Amino acid sequence: MVDVEKFIDQAIRQIRDAAGEDKVVMALSGGVDSSVCAALAARAIGDALVPIYVDTGLMRKGETERIRSLFADTNLRVVDAGDEFFAALRGITDPEEKRKAIGERFIRVFEREAKRTGATMLLQGTIYPDRIESEGGIKSHHNVGGMPLDIEFKGVIEPLADLYKDEVRAVAGGLGLPPEIQHRMPFPGPGLAVRVLGEVTEEKIAIVREANAIVEECLVEEFRPWQCFAALLGLGTGVKGDVRLHGWIVAVRAVRSRDGMTADPLLLPYEALSRMASRITAEIPGVSRVVYDITPKPPATIEYE
Repeated sequence: MVDVEKFIDQAIRQIRDAAGEDKVVMALSGGVDSSVCAALAARAIGDALVPIYVDTGLMRKGETERIRSLFADTNLRVVDAGDEFFAALRGITDPEEKRKAIGERFIRVFEREAKRTGATMLLQGTIYPDRIESEGGIKSHHNVGGMPLDIEFKGVIEPLADLYKDEVRAVAGGLGLPPEIQHRMPFPGPGLAVRVLGEVTEEKIAIVREANAIVEECLVEEFRPWQCFAALLGLGTGVKGDVRLHGWIVAVRAVRSRDGMTADPLLLPYEALSRMASRITAEIPGVSRVVYDITPKPPATIEYE
């Protein structure tokens, strides 16, 4: 386990040394990784830090409003880039190609914002499992394997690159970040795009966004999963109001884990599963079926793509 005080001191020096006199833009998603990076960088370089939240159009329900509120006392820049991301994803069905398209679009947005602010360095919250899975060929994380090689930044600063998720949470505690951030459930960098199998469209994202919100409402407070979410698998046959429906199949995933490298499914009571399935099919007109995924990691990954 990481020595929190020692790590904080080292990370602050690392950021300060790497940045020098330059301005630094950072990818702030509101998750624990990027929030820890922001707190470290604020101590290291102060106003030379330019935190940027990119609304990709692929975020959870209410996420952008939540980020605006949570970081209202900072110089956070919110960039609405949903049209760009949907255009970049149009026609792509392969999971790796999706991740790479998203990774490239993120970099281009950050490059554009860097020019506007005079920043020359990029700070991001890459952690050790991101590197392991990208370099091991499991999946390309948008900030590692999905990141384009031709970038306009002088350098990329990754102070958390050797930490696991549980260690990052410990550092968050050491920095005094609120529990809402310290213990926040992981959310993938590519957002809901990797919770839609096949081509990503605005219609599919809208459906999975609502389903994901219902899953979190049903499970987070009562069962405290390490991670839970909904994914859109495809179309299937169903019946609503005595009418045959060719509707969407939603998969629900809820797991316990320590660091995300391995995970076990939560053994949820039938009543909870039934209640959740009823809400999803009743509140989202296009959904005809809900299934619960009980596969551990390995052999499965936690996310579907």
